[in-house]
Amino acid sequence: MSVISLDKTITIALSVKDRHASADWYGTMLGFATIHHADEAGWSELQTNTTGVIIGLGEHTEPAPGNCVPVFGVADLDSARQKLEQANVRFDGDTDVVEGMVKTATFYDLDGNALMLAEDLTGGAA
Repeated sequence: MSVISLDKTITIALSVKDRHASADWYGTMLGFATIHHADEAGWSELQTNTTGVIIGLGEHTEPAPGNCVPVFGVADLDSARQKLEQANVRFDGDTDVVEGMVKTATFYDLDGNALMLAEDLTGGAA
């Protein structure tokens, strides 16, 4: 049995210079539909053609190509984080909260690869 229980969704987070231009590119080239742009958070989400898989676009002045972070959905981030920390999993700082949108926490696997947990705070499924 696993330490925590994950949702049936995954967000693949990518670092980009211009979320709106990137969303247009993914739509035109791959047929991904824009779910929303959260301009105040510098974040956009695109629905892929695969059920439960979302592309998240994080806007950065100088993006780090190849720095892809899988984001796993959880129902209760605080509880999941506590269980992973008790299992000696290393986290990167505090949990981030964008009120009314999302709560996230970055953690690392055995080789230092970044992974993230996210709890949907919108009241609906992502």
